[in-house]
Amino acid sequence: MPLDPSAVFDVVDLTGVLANGILGGVVARHRKLDAVGFVFLAIITALGGGLIRDTLLNLGQPVALTNPLYLMFALVGATVAYFVPMHHRWALRSLTVADALALGCWAATGTAKALGAGLTLLPALLLGLITAVGGGMIRDLLMGRIPAVFGGNTLYATGALVGSAEMAILWHLGLPTWGMAASIVSVGTLTLLARRYRWTLPGPAVWLEGWSPRRLPVALGRRRR
Repeated sequence: MPLDPSAVFDVVDLTGVLANGILGGVVARHRKLDAVGFVFLAIITALGGGLIRDTLLNLGQPVALTNPLYLMFALVGATVAYFVPMHHRWALRSLTVADALALGCWAATGTAKALGAGLTLLPALLLGLITAVGGGMIRDLLMGRIPAVFGGNTLYATGALVGSAEMAILWHLGLPTWGMAASIVSVGTLTLLARRYRWTLPGPAVWLEGWSPRRLPVALGRRRR
């Protein structure tokens, strides 16, 4: 029988929920939180982006609350992180790969939902980005640190934005399934390559730092000479 693409996407989706639940638990372990902290950070990390998206779209109850598998997989992630220290290289690499694939899946899902709700391109891209990185941002804020997607790290939100754009283009062409597949593959590849080769976005421009209007006559005088 031919492989059902929706089943593959569901597997990637739930694998991402599990992986991000574990990642939330890893942060909880690092901060030495109790079991409640593990559960809360796992749920927020794994489901926070989708909860924000569905709340903003206001199309009914959030999927994370109506589909019991989402909470179940997030809780399994919290349990795994609570009992198993994730310091082995193979474990961290597996979580990284699962997270990268889920990033593309969630970016495409958020964009498709927004477009299906009648939003235009830019709001749809924004919701795709929020779906993909919103949970991690909330987790970082709760832990009192600047969200990792705001800079100083390898490409992550940029990859999600690429996946959102791909889904938007293919959705308008009537190919949402291909949009989902393209987003998963390209975002996963870009994110992993960025992590491997330390690709980052440039920081703020510094060439105007220290400049003031008082220096303008001096600069003009130099040009005349």
